[in-house]
Amino acid sequence: MQNTVKAVFFDRDGTLIHEKPGVYLSDPDKVRLYAPVPKALKKLQKAGFLFFIVSNQSGIGRGYFTEKEVCAVHARLQELLPVPIREIVFCPHAPDQHCACRKPATLLGKQLIEKYHISPKDSFMVGDKKADVLFGQALGFKSVLMTTANGKKHLKKYPDLRPDFVASDMLAAARYIIKEDQSND
Repeated sequence: MQNTVKAVFFDRDGTLIHEKPGVYLSDPDKVRLYAPVPKALKKLQKAGFLFFIVSNQSGIGRGYFTEKEVCAVHARLQELLPVPIREIVFCPHAPDQHCACRKPATLLGKQLIEKYHISPKDSFMVGDKKADVLFGQALGFKSVLMTTANGKKHLKKYPDLRPDFVASDMLAAARYIIKEDQSND
C-alpha cells in the first residue's frame, strides 16, 4: 500500500501544553493547553490531517514518574483537545540510555509512518526544541519550531538550526501548514 496519509506530528510539552522548563509533568490536573491549540487543530483537521504526538518522556527513565502517570496525562490531554489524536507514542528513556526512540532518533516516527501509511512529503512535525526539528527533517517532514517554551532559546543556542517555519503560536503553525499543503496540490 502506498503512503498517502498526510499527518501532523506534535511534540507534547511546550507545544500543545504549557511547560515549565525543568519541571516534569506527571499530574493530569496540571495539563493546560495553549489557548490557540483547539482552534488551530480544528483548522488542520478540516484540511484533512491526522494527528500524532511523539514525545520524549525522560522523567520515566530518570525515575520521576511512571508510564502509568504519563498515560494519565495523555488521557487528560485527549479530553481537552477538540480533535482526536490518532496515536500518542513516547520514549521513556533518559538521555544517557542512548536508545533508538528518543528524538531526534527516528524509530517512533518510522513506526507511525509504516503503521498509518503516512506520506512524509505531505506531513509536518511541530515542536519547540532542536530535537523536534531534527526528528521531522530526518523523517522527510517539513518542520515547524514553536517559539513557545524552549523555541526562542533553541533558536539562539543553535544558530545553524533551520526549521522550515518558525511559529509564535499554534494558529501561526496551522496557517503555514495549510498554505504549504495547498501549494502541494
